[in-house]
Amino acid sequence: MLNGIPGKKLGMSQLFDTEGKAIPVTVVDVGTWYVTQVKTSEKDGYCSLQVGLPRKRYQKISFSPEWLKKKGDFFLYVKEIKQVDSKHSFAVGQKITLDDVTLQEGAVVAVTGQSRGLGFQGVVRRWGFAGGPKAHGSKFHRRPGTSGCLRTQGEIIKGKKFPGHMGAVQVTVEGLNVVKIDKGAGCLFIKGALPGKKDSLVIVNKQGI
Repeated sequence: MLNGIPGKKLGMSQLFDTEGKAIPVTVVDVGTWYVTQVKTSEKDGYCSLQVGLPRKRYQKISFSPEWLKKKGDFFLYVKEIKQVDSKHSFAVGQKITLDDVTLQEGAVVAVTGQSRGLGFQGVVRRWGFAGGPKAHGSKFHRRPGTSGCLRTQGEIIKGKKFPGHMGAVQVTVEGLNVVKIDKGAGCLFIKGALPGKKDSLVIVNKQGI
């Protein structure tokens, strides 16, 4: 069995509980991954699976061993996930389903993904600086202000907050709940927002093990 599984973020929606309250959820597609390599403790020193997500043009085609010769041509993502139960055997070409994962409705998970890239941003957007007066006579506005901090020869303290590239970093959000599992569609409905943009890769791991 697997404690985690990669997936593709489809976007946000909402579900309703028994009291009629709306629950914001993010839908993650985890039903289109195939096993591309099985690693064992005897051969590789640890147990894990290498899984691949076929490119869109190949998702409706049956798995072919020829795909393994050129994984970059046939798979959009290739990731490795840890296998926690070696008794549960997997075979190359097998499609990963939610029955192979130790996730249930109500489980607490941690989701890892790459945050949206926001390009080059100033200190107001990047670090939340208040900025200067907005009046026409001001010459400060959204500038970062002094950086030398009265140091000799304008020395800058390490870690000083400056304008720069924002986003496009790995982010892990913990303490999220699995609201619903749709095994037919191969989708997880996780409460709250997940890092990354639509159709980006996320890794869902079970917490509290």
